[in-house]
Amino acid sequence: MTTTTDPPAPPLASLASLLAEEPAVRAVIGREPVVAVPDPARVLFVASLAGATTRRPVVVAVPTGAEAERLEHDLARFLGPEAVELFPAWETLPFERVSPSLETMGRRLRAMWRLRTGGEHLPAVVVAPVRALVQRLGPHVEDVEPVVIRPRERLDRDDLVARLVGGGYRREYQVESRGEVAVRGSIVDVYPSTADHPVRIDLWGDEVDRLSAFSVADQRSTHELADAWMFPTRELLPTDEVRARAEALVQREPWGREQWDRLATGEIFDGMESWLPWLTEGEHLLADLLPKDAVVLLVEPKRMRDRAQELLDEEESLGAALAGTWGVAGGRELPRLSLPFDRLLAHTEAGAVAVPTAPEGPDTPRLAATAFDPVVGDAESLARRLGSLRREGYEVVLAAEGTGSADRLRAVLADEGVEVRDTLGSGGPALVVAPLERGVVLPAVKLALVAEADLTGRRRVHRRPTARRGAARGTDFYDALEPGDFVVHHQHGVGRYVEMTKRSLGGAERDYLLLEYKGGDKLYVPTDQVGTVRRYTGGDNPTLNRLGGADWQKTRARVRKAVRDIAQELVVLYRRRLATPGHAFAADTPWQREIEEAFPYEETPDQARAIDEVKADMERPIPMDRLVCGDVGYGKTEVAVRAAFKAVQDGKQVAILVPTTLLANQHGQT
Repeated sequence: MTTTTDPPAPPLASLASLLAEEPAVRAVIGREPVVAVPDPARVLFVASLAGATTRRPVVVAVPTGAEAERLEHDLARFLGPEAVELFPAWETLPFERVSPSLETMGRRLRAMWRLRTGGEHLPAVVVAPVRALVQRLGPHVEDVEPVVIRPRERLDRDDLVARLVGGGYRREYQVESRGEVAVRGSIVDVYPSTADHPVRIDLWGDEVDRLSAFSVADQRSTHELADAWMFPTRELLPTDEVRARAEALVQREPWGREQWDRLATGEIFDGMESWLPWLTEGEHLLADLLPKDAVVLLVEPKRMRDRAQELLDEEESLGAALAGTWGVAGGRELPRLSLPFDRLLAHTEAGAVAVPTAPEGPDTPRLAATAFDPVVGDAESLARRLGSLRREGYEVVLAAEGTGSADRLRAVLADEGVEVRDTLGSGGPALVVAPLERGVVLPAVKLALVAEADLTGRRRVHRRPTARRGAARGTDFYDALEPGDFVVHHQHGVGRYVEMTKRSLGGAERDYLLLEYKGGDKLYVPTDQVGTVRRYTGGDNPTLNRLGGADWQKTRARVRKAVRDIAQELVVLYRRRLATPGHAFAADTPWQREIEEAFPYEETPDQARAIDEVKADMERPIPMDRLVCGDVGYGKTEVAVRAAFKAVQDGKQVAILVPTTLLANQHGQT
């Protein structure tokens, strides 16, 4: 909820009320129990309902997370992003000792806060998958309050940092990812859990002198902000109640003593959310927070019920397997994170309406709608189809993914004699920049909404952030180790992994990694310190170090010296390269920019930085050497293709080798 200026009107705002008087919409307002809405018309139906009713919020429950993301994305084109709130589900498995992503937890906390606060903060629409709706909430998470910062306000720096750390933020030297806070004198940098960029708070005494966003890549401020909203990063916080429950579990459930002790002392650690079912007493769901004026749309309720039962079965299977592994006494069932589907609306006064895709009987109110038949790569057929719709009295709206593809579509249709306009309701086909999943034809209101995906065959891919397992290696790092594997301890050097073992110390039993060193010396590493141990990745038969010996320190000193020598050689090499002439490619042309703007996805900051740096290197009159590397799906091919286009427009021949699997979209088309 970080803002700069008043947001512009959504590109399709004028269409949001088209169905307001349709029988299907009026049936929901009149509290009919079932209304049939075809899938292609679902977005426009919900947008029109939100505008036609004063009941708030309209909660749209869908079977899967992917459907929820698509619906939330498209609704924002009609209602605006602030009017639509997504309540996502955790992307981790039940009982998995990995925390959900900080953004996921932050967005869930923001949605709960908006529902509880109401008023101007109450969203018009809340979209949620059934997995998120049947998941029980943590103790008192709906009571959290965001930290709101505005310029010219008085602010105590130490109190701000304490509040953020208490909300799960990690204090770091430099902010690089969500959930981090850094302090340098009078400057406080924060990366809010729900923001797309970090925030810099520049204090003058105890007053906020400047509030701005900044780039993670170079740590430079980019633009001023009117305010910044900082929601907690954790759904399970060590409140007094949580700590008391954890303290009681130490005696009642001794098999989990290590985790209970950490929670009882108020420690915040990765994976703590997996213990939430033990730390909350009531069966609290999001629907319990809804005001009585809310309306709940259960989209495809049969699929939702089946999906909820699959979640319960999966959780039961995992719980049975883990109970034996963890040594739970008596083979008792573990407490559930998810609740049955029938519990979903049991404790709310909000009205519910089932929204299947097809009528359940002849008397079921329904919205007549069909998908726009795809016209892929045939401009002549598209022009004929648009002309036919116009003659039948339809208002035709073309929704492009970006400005580049909009310009291209306008030029293609102009070649076919079709003139498009920039405003809706102007008498001819209108063209707007509004990325949509699919188009729809609504005979009742004579509207044909055409998405770019209907013309190109490309569908947007929705990627959800996944939990960072790199930060969660602590308790399950040893799962990948086998007895006899070589490991490296950052203080003691190369050793050999023996086994996982339990030891009692001060009456408390804990798990340890047993490492063996030269001379038979043994080192016991607690599992909460396993981050100090890494698998050995050097030669096949390393020499074991001696505990407390000087050989490991000598090895580290030799490595530091070798690194300095290589750095000196690189300095000399690059001085020579800077003096060597190379080919300077021309700057980007309008053709290049048109192709790039037609790309339907928004680059991440790292991708955008890599693209800009590669192209800047190509324009310099010196030899270029740059290696772009990353894991699967991190945009390396896109960087290469954009560089290739730049070379082609400069008259160079370019060959790019791409695996055929990367040329297939999500529907298997190539």
